[in-house]
Amino acid sequence: MSDILDRIITDKRREVALKKALIPVAQLEASTLFERPTLSLASRLRESLTGIIAEHKRRSPSRAVINHDLSVYDVAAGYEKAGVCGISVLTDGKYFGGSPEDLWLARASTSVPLLRKEFIIDEYQLIEARAYGADVILLIASVLTREEIKSFSELARSLSLEVLLEVHNEEELHKSVMPSLDMLGVNNRNLKTFEVSIETSEKLSALIPDDFVKVSESGISDHNTITGLRDFGYRGFLVGENFMKTGNPGESAAAFIRKLTT
Repeated sequence: MSDILDRIITDKRREVALKKALIPVAQLEASTLFERPTLSLASRLRESLTGIIAEHKRRSPSRAVINHDLSVYDVAAGYEKAGVCGISVLTDGKYFGGSPEDLWLARASTSVPLLRKEFIIDEYQLIEARAYGADVILLIASVLTREEIKSFSELARSLSLEVLLEVHNEEELHKSVMPSLDMLGVNNRNLKTFEVSIETSEKLSALIPDDFVKVSESGISDHNTITGLRDFGYRGFLVGENFMKTGNPGESAAAFIRKLTT
């Protein structure tokens, strides 16, 4: 793990321990959203001609402030109007400026599948995701053991949550592939250097079994990149900063999607 990732995970363990002490699981399970029928992102990606998963992200360790001015409620509504397949909502506070409440606000304004983008290290966070209206959780292979990936993904399935498992290299991919996953995401960003290379997705594509929806993440800012990646079997494309750095992410996403469909 990179130094920044080490710090994030250390802080996340403290944060989750504090939350568990403050908000018991029973309280989360009593949420009005806990029993709502979830939506399938994997199905939408398989059927879509564009496969765009648009992200709400205020800031990041690699880029400081991206956009602090917009309401997540408005951004999510704009993304749905643009025709995205799903919306990724960053819920980490310290490093990304998000919160679980962002997920709840996005859920209030949209009926597309929501991915909780978070550093998940505890089963509690899955129950929290369900309580705040998520349909999908992200598991990051570089910070989890195979046993954790198995137990978290099986719990997700029992909660009717889909799982997007993120890998950065061949070693993580081989460690992670198991039947309880729905989507396999390749992050094109090197977590040690923060450099981005689309070749990462291209190289790993042949190693991902066809049972899983393939998703490419990071560094996607051009519709030609998506056209090229579709040839490698990718059906999902996570786009964040490219939309969020504009004054109107929904309009930016709509223009991007129009280029993909004309």
